[in-house]
Amino acid sequence: MVGAVARVGGRNSWIAVPAGLLCAAIVAALVWLSLPMVPVVVAWAGEMLRNATAPAPVPEATETPASRALEGAAVDCRSLYSDGLWNELTWRGPTILDQNYDPPATAVTSLTEVLAPDVHLTCEWSDGNGGVVITTLAGVGEDASSLAEAALRGQGFACEVADAVLRCARTQGRTVEDHVVRDGLWLSSVERAWPLEDYGSRLERQVFG
Repeated sequence: MVGAVARVGGRNSWIAVPAGLLCAAIVAALVWLSLPMVPVVVAWAGEMLRNATAPAPVPEATETPASRALEGAAVDCRSLYSDGLWNELTWRGPTILDQNYDPPATAVTSLTEVLAPDVHLTCEWSDGNGGVVITTLAGVGEDASSLAEAALRGQGFACEVADAVLRCARTQGRTVEDHVVRDGLWLSSVERAWPLEDYGSRLERQVFG
């Protein structure tokens, strides 16, 4: 049996050499054909390494109603309200929204005269039962913050200034007034017999971002 195996191996040796040479030729041909792809592979690997170590891109600032107004673009009432606040206003009942360019509805009429606002938009809501919410977004001058603070404090408003932003509020009976002056804009809101939780602050976040 051992002799038979030796004889079989001896008889096949003349096939092994050509087969080995053929395999070597095929491998050499494949290497030669792949040579043009070497720079591509190197570039791809380099790009992968750069992307893995590069800092995350900073997202562009989100456009807000305030930025649109400052750029002179049109704004509408829907853009001034978050979805939640919009739903609170529209689900109250047969509410009516009047979009116009009336001046701020503040009870401090002298303030409107002093600031001479350039009204971008006024949104006036009414519920048919005496409830009214009026919000105005208007452009004002550089000295508007100091002028508004003096006028509003003199009328009993509680005011604070933080990061160059003036915020004033007053509650008289069932009427709430909120005023924000920042970035050359005046956001004025008056709520009469229509209580909305944190209306002024929620509106400011939506308008200014």
